[in-house]
Amino acid sequence: MKIAPSILSADFANLAHDVEVVENAGVEYLHIDIMDGHFVSNLTFGANVVKALRSHSNLVFDCHMMVEDPEKYVADFAQAGADIMGVHAEATPHLHSVLSLIKSAGMKAEVVINPGTPVSMISEVLPMVDQVLVMTVDPGMGGQKFLAETMTKVKQLADAKKKNNLNYDIEVDGGLNDQTVKQALAAGANVIVAGSYIFGADVPADSITALRKGSETHI
Repeated sequence: MKIAPSILSADFANLAHDVEVVENAGVEYLHIDIMDGHFVSNLTFGANVVKALRSHSNLVFDCHMMVEDPEKYVADFAQAGADIMGVHAEATPHLHSVLSLIKSAGMKAEVVINPGTPVSMISEVLPMVDQVLVMTVDPGMGGQKFLAETMTKVKQLADAKKKNNLNYDIEVDGGLNDQTVKQALAAGANVIVAGSYIFGADVPADSITALRKGSETHI
């Protein structure tokens, strides 16, 4: 299991410090939510923030693009130091093209689906992606309740991966904690995004430890 703390729930005035805290606690990824105020109503970070953080961290920068026209951002995020760039299937009519562009720019390509989007919408691009992100809440805001019904899609993706001998990670994002992580791992996820559960804790490292323990006892 890889843990990806979401800086959407971090202290924006002390991002470098908060990133250092979770990196020292042994996480593998840093999940960076990019919102444009159009695809979702919230507005967050741009490539400049990724670039600023890059010199402070050796973590894998997992950039989740909740934006319209994601192809416009590929070059800037590649240059800023993003390692993974995730695009929503719902955000572009040219999904295959955008994913190809991401890979050509030297990043790993991820496809993202919302709670109401079926796996069938992305079946044709599964052979080309490095990661699939299943939203386990509606995108746009942190601190929401985990939608257990989305685990059906995680299971479908895990089954498709095995059946077709594919090689993508399965990431889940939204409402993850030491209890819901058990459901996610049991369904087949192996990358866990957690925001408020980690950064909202008095001691973020304790929450990270609890997630690890949850992974040892998943149902």
